[in-house]
Amino acid sequence: MEEKHSNHRVSFISMALVTGFIGGILWSLLAYLCYYFNFTKIEPNILLEPFTVGNWRGSWIGIIITIIMYGIISIGVALVYYLVLKKFKSMWVGIVYGLILYLVVFFILNPIFPSMKPFFKNDHNTLITSACIYALYGLFVGYSISYEHNEFKYFRERKLNE
Repeated sequence: MEEKHSNHRVSFISMALVTGFIGGILWSLLAYLCYYFNFTKIEPNILLEPFTVGNWRGSWIGIIITIIMYGIISIGVALVYYLVLKKFKSMWVGIVYGLILYLVVFFILNPIFPSMKPFFKNDHNTLITSACIYALYGLFVGYSISYEHNEFKYFRERKLNE
């Protein structure tokens, strides 16, 4: 029984990491779509700005590298959610988590990205669109991880009662 429990824990952690990677890719693609249709003025490849030089960031290779980098960063974000917040059943916890990430990026990490305007100098469409993307990202990652955790917990308790 102990071996099954540890195997499920390893697979649960890996599921959380995959959820983070997929969430990063999915919501960065949505961010590119929002940028393309001028809902936001912040181009998602801003992530490469502190580390690269040249115009290649705007080419297809820059877009693909950016999307993959968002997926990799999102693995860490999902791991933090898994370690700290997985026990909460409410979808609102994930949404708040996403909005906290939004505030961290726009207020704390803002100086790292030279082309990102300070928070209050961005237009309303950019701020609202970005907040919605972060909230939906948090909902996706948070609810997926919490749902899986609670399902595992339910089935484990059910088996113990049998």
